[in-house]
Amino acid sequence: ATAGPARQRTGDLMGILTNLNDGDILFIDEIHRLSATIEEFMYPAMEDYKVDFVVDKGAFAKVINVPLKRFTLVGATTRAGMLSAPLRDRFGLYYHLDFYPASELKEIIIRSAKLLESEITAEAAELISLRARGTPRIANRLLRRVRDFADVKSDGKIESEIATKALDAEGIDSLGLDNLDRKLLKIIIEYYKGGPVGIEALAATLNEEIDTLVDMVEPYLLKIGFIQRTKRGRMVSNEAVKHLGLKLSDNSNQQKLF
Repeated sequence: ATAGPARQRTGDLMGILTNLNDGDILFIDEIHRLSATIEEFMYPAMEDYKVDFVVDKGAFAKVINVPLKRFTLVGATTRAGMLSAPLRDRFGLYYHLDFYPASELKEIIIRSAKLLESEITAEAAELISLRARGTPRIANRLLRRVRDFADVKSDGKIESEIATKALDAEGIDSLGLDNLDRKLLKIIIEYYKGGPVGIEALAATLNEEIDTLVDMVEPYLLKIGFIQRTKRGRMVSNEAVKHLGLKLSDNSNQQKLF
């Protein structure tokens, strides 16, 4: 396994490829961040199980054809649109992974707790899973924070009461929203009367990068139906307003909340 940003030169990948055995799987995370040079280097490896490695430079340069074992390449990305067409078309199968249900996250949390040598109740694992935004990485991060809280404030055992206190201290509410999520929703409701509002205006008001809002904040809010993207901008839902305990002004810009 490796990551796209970690491989910027062909030599970095050469050692990995030549050490693969028949049937091995090479996993590249954030594959959209591979450089164009690395992508082109991978083409013959993906198609013909060989790589063309250039040694020396200038008039002394020569190409060495290195055969590879038959391996499987798996790439993961949250921004498939940034993959170049030649690289994307060389993959035989495409899969889109949805958010994990809470029941599966609960199993992951219980397993991770065992690896951390921490005792956790089923109720606490379920509570954490409901606040993990459907993402195993977030579930494990929250588990570690709750574990630390339990070690300091209790006897180390993770129970639902301790988990609730720990997550509340982190600003994670019952639906998994953090401070930035709530701040974005409040700004749309209070400053922009429920929307619609452009992402540029939101980023400027929040003093955050547009990419941060688009990649980190919006996906989960869209998934749970708290915001909607329209041609005119972002709008909040009635559910979001109720969850925050707020009210839209009578002169709201929205004709009807979805």
